Amino acid sequence: MIEFPESRHLAEQIKEHLLGKTVMNVEANKSPHKFAWFHGDPAGYHNKLTGKSITGTNAYGGMTEIVFNASVGEMRLVLNDGVNIRYFASGEILPPKHQLCVEFDDFSSLVCSVQMYGGLFLMDTTGEENGYYLSSKTKISLLSEENNEDYFFGLMNEVKQNYSIKAFLATEQRFPGLGNGVLQDILWDAKVHPRRKLETLTQQEKQAVYKSVKQTLFEMTTSGGRDTEKDIFGCPGGYKTKLSAKTKDSPCPVCGDAIIREAFLGGNVYFCPTCQRYEKGGK
Repeated sequence: MIEFPESRHLAEQIKEHLLGKTVMNVEANKSPHKFAWFHGDPAGYHNKLTGKSITGTNAYGGMTEIVFNASVGEMRLVLNDGVNIRYFASGEILPPKHQLCVEFDDFSSLVCSVQMYGGLFLMDTTGEENGYYLSSKTKISLLSEENNEDYFFGLMNEVKQNYSIKAFLATEQRFPGLGNGVLQDILWDAKVHPRRKLETLTQQEKQAVYKSVKQTLFEMTTSGGRDTEKDIFGCPGGYKTKLSAKTKDSPCPVCGDAIIREAFLGGNVYFCPTCQRYEKGGK
């Protein structure tokens, strides 16, 4: 899933390798997917993009935005969540199934396919009506100076204190781009169990979580994303996850106890039962 580190790396790669390319053809929704979401009618994507060139990219939370411009009419393609974004040079074989294929006039292609769910939103300059996009674009970025302790703990104090730390960090778009994927290593580094309730955390533990949000996301971002995700060339990110599907049942890097996976709040959580202790009742 595209989260904060991956959205930035994907945007950088697209800017480096695709900037200036002009669209020749677009296929949208060729392989219908129940949980592939479009902005408006995907049948109109071809006419809206053909003849336009890539002029820039942006990353907002867990969204990667590609800006297309021409003499008249800017368009923005916003990709998020479970969208796999791949670039194929001229002559390379394209995957037979996809939800979006943008072919350029040099016969290279950008192909997007959805795994579990994902958005492929093509919007013009009035596209702020998309609430998810607007929230990601306008909220304070996780690695910015504005995301300081006052801001972080202010948000923490605004929610119900019986929220779990996972619910606080990774739901309701409080921190766009901080999802269930990056959450695992953040909490492992802070030595806090994902089920812990906010009301049970000491001030020292809260400080550890805040510090880990900044430090762990910085490491993931500067490494080109996590090794559980792939870039536009199909290569995994350079950050080796401590807690993920790749490390389930593996020894904890600190204590050697086996990493555990459990279902919690609509997804799996991974944790070390020794380093991230949890007692019944949320402590």
